Amino acid sequence: MRLILPLLAAMATTIPASAERLTLDRIHADPALAGAAVRNLKVSPDGARVTFLKGRDDNQFQMDLWEYNLKDKSTHRLVDSKILVPDENLSDAEKARRERERTASLKGILNYSWSPDGKQLLVPIAGNLYLIDVAKPDAARLVASGQVLDPKISPQGRYLSFVRDQNLFVIDLATGKERQLTTDGKGAIHNGEAEFIAQEEMGQRTGYYWAPDDSAIAYKRYDETQVPIARRFEIYADRTDVIEQRYPAAGDPNVTVQLKIVSPATGDTRDVNLGPDPDIYLVRADWSANSRTLTFQRQSRDQKTLELVAVDAATLQQRVLITEKSDTWTTIHEDLRFLKSRDAFIWASERSGRNHLYLYSMDGKMLHAISKGDWGIDNVLAVDEKAGKVYVASNRDAVIDKQVYALHIDGSTAANPKRITQADGWHDAAFARNGDVFVDTFSDPDTPPQVAIRRADGAMVTWLEENKVDAKHPYAPYKADHLRTEYGTLKAQDGQTLHYSMVKPYKFDPSKRYPVYLSTYGGPHAQHVSRKWGNYFDQYMAQQGFVVFRLDNRGSSRRERAFTDANYKHLGDVEVQDQLTGVAFLGQQSFVDAKRIGVFGWSYGGFMTLRLLSQASDKIAMGVSVAPVTDWKLYDTHYTEQFMSTPKDNPQGYAQSSVFAHVDGLTSPLLLMHGMADDNVLFTNSTRMIDALVNRGVHFELMTYPGAKHGISGKGPQRHVYGNIEAFFKKNLKPESN
Repeated sequence: MRLILPLLAAMATTIPASAERLTLDRIHADPALAGAAVRNLKVSPDGARVTFLKGRDDNQFQMDLWEYNLKDKSTHRLVDSKILVPDENLSDAEKARRERERTASLKGILNYSWSPDGKQLLVPIAGNLYLIDVAKPDAARLVASGQVLDPKISPQGRYLSFVRDQNLFVIDLATGKERQLTTDGKGAIHNGEAEFIAQEEMGQRTGYYWAPDDSAIAYKRYDETQVPIARRFEIYADRTDVIEQRYPAAGDPNVTVQLKIVSPATGDTRDVNLGPDPDIYLVRADWSANSRTLTFQRQSRDQKTLELVAVDAATLQQRVLITEKSDTWTTIHEDLRFLKSRDAFIWASERSGRNHLYLYSMDGKMLHAISKGDWGIDNVLAVDEKAGKVYVASNRDAVIDKQVYALHIDGSTAANPKRITQADGWHDAAFARNGDVFVDTFSDPDTPPQVAIRRADGAMVTWLEENKVDAKHPYAPYKADHLRTEYGTLKAQDGQTLHYSMVKPYKFDPSKRYPVYLSTYGGPHAQHVSRKWGNYFDQYMAQQGFVVFRLDNRGSSRRERAFTDANYKHLGDVEVQDQLTGVAFLGQQSFVDAKRIGVFGWSYGGFMTLRLLSQASDKIAMGVSVAPVTDWKLYDTHYTEQFMSTPKDNPQGYAQSSVFAHVDGLTSPLLLMHGMADDNVLFTNSTRMIDALVNRGVHFELMTYPGAKHGISGKGPQRHVYGNIEAFFKKNLKPESN
């Protein structure tokens, strides 16, 4: 369960001569207030270009492909999505895929990939595939059509691969000949795809994996026949669709999965033995650098065991290289890196209680730790074998920050990595394949997302987008009223550190007492408090006279296992305790009116809103809950069972974690909102909540959105959602007008 709210923005230090007040209409209008924001940054394989996607001036959600040429230092649009495909017609599969990837609000070019020689780009759009010669970008060549999914250029550049109609295909780029590698994909059988659970909860964006020498493809085949069908209604403005979705709720059967190896040249296929237990998760597959070994990660259904298994590509003989075990759950990751210069690989593990890197030989022997200490890494960014370094992202120096660090592969700097990025705040980095340069996207609460090209040591090469808030910047009229974000810490009941952020109201007067807009998420796999440019709606609510407060409770991500494991088998317990610690802290502030504290949350945050109101309506005056889980038995297997086990093995935990076990205490005003076509947190969660409140005689307000999925995407719906939130907070908490 991951929700990315679409109101992120940017600012800097230039103050315009005259200021305007931020409005909800302007937040959702074009051009984007963030300025020249870019996404999906990549360095070409030859290191000559940096490519990225950027929204248009007249539609920030329509993505075009741009490039920065490192040789002539020019920036220009490489591919105009509206010229390539004037009108998009997406398949249901592509719409569902975008919902999983949280890109449902975007149009145009959402993904692209480089050919190995850096001369061509593969651009999928509206189900079609185009090859773009970077020397002649206007001569785009249509190479495949028919609602294709997950296209790739093979590592050596000989093939183009994709999934169409649940089968795997390749095109020989030399001859143009298309070959269908699988034929049984239909109905409940899928080849080369990641299943719903893998896409939604396991971070899988693909179901097939190329060998580095182009000799073979390992692919997932899954059969969802045994997955229960959730028969639900998708209610639109002009129709109602009856959808039969295979949705494995907690405790239900998952798909039956297989792993196969196929030759792209001949179509010959071999089966890989996944072990005696069919009820597993196939996390991912990877090939060694020499293509002789295929590895796959196998996670047990209870998620307490994760194994890395090596398969000889010639004989299919197997051996278990690494076994990770946990009393709670093992965390899956993408930080397996095979070295080219020696028979060894890098592996990430939380066995010490923190996420660190280790070097292993190909026989599964741990050679040494690459990182260690009372900190952990987020993920591997690049490996430079020539320099003997691995680059990682981490919050080593501040929990609320993300920085880039360099570690020596030989373990000599394990406890003391070199910090590469220097400015405190948030750095997202995209490295070149050889690790020589990287693209650094930086922001903090007072700086817009600025994009720079840097050398591996952090030295500036050039700005890709400095994004200064000068007189021409879209945010310039609102800069003068932008409010500072403050950060601090509190102690949980068990003594662990909780981080919070606060924005004080416009024209703050310490002698006054203000209402509070408490924004919560609270769930695993998410961090709500971070030192980066924040949320426009937070700014807007502070300018409307609210104290804006966020707190990361136990269970939140990017922390040590003692912190993340605290909610095991009882979701909504320590999270509510910690949020109430924040509420108590707010009540102690002389400038806060403790009787006017309201809470808002979406998705897991919607669940938290309902739990907080149910258990503390005496402390929280009102709440807005959007798309909430109300009973964890209604949510999917991998996510829910990771933290709760199954309903059969943990019946008391499920009963107490449900909103309905506590709903008798909900007496504060509530606004409940939900998309009527939500295929992630099913609308049933809210209809059951409605029924429970009605049967208890509890009056509440309700807003449902026809045809809307989990993110209720689109300018109009988003504007409406946040307009409702503002109105409900103002009606119940009555801030002073500013």
